[in-house]
Amino acid sequence: MKSIVTKRGDSGQTSLYRGGRVTKNHPRIELGGALDELCSFLGMSKSLLKNKKMKARLAQIQKDLFVIGTEVSTKPPFLNELKHPLNADDVLCLEELIGLLESKNGCRKLVFCLPGENFISSSIDVSRAIARRAERQAAALFKKKHLKNHNILVYLNRLSDFLFLLARCCEGQEIKSF
Repeated sequence: MKSIVTKRGDSGQTSLYRGGRVTKNHPRIELGGALDELCSFLGMSKSLLKNKKMKARLAQIQKDLFVIGTEVSTKPPFLNELKHPLNADDVLCLEELIGLLESKNGCRKLVFCLPGENFISSSIDVSRAIARRAERQAAALFKKKHLKNHNILVYLNRLSDFLFLLARCCEGQEIKSF
């Protein structure tokens, strides 16, 4: 049986998908770490929600984050071999979720606000803040041409908007319908 302990990262380097090694503080690895952190906090938020449809939506977002993470950690010459890169349809799904939250749940509080109304909304706000960090890191990679898929930038931007709305909708009570 293989062990999780490989000792290959003991020198401060890690491997990219499909080959190549980079330092553990390389911008690609930093973004991958932010995506992992975001996925974990979304998992916590998902575990707190009672609405089954919203849990399923958050699970899909977590899967999308895995797709983004794979793309970010793939050595550039092999990007065209990825079977399911993030695309405009994935962005559209988030935009539809935003529209549903805006229309069905009457989320009118679209101003800056202090997080911390309750545990559910607070956990979603933490996810939103991490999504913003991931977006900044992705923008830096895109600017340096280390990231080519513009849909990733758009998706992370929409994701933080969605999470802002979701947190506001969860402040007073559990989401009514979805």
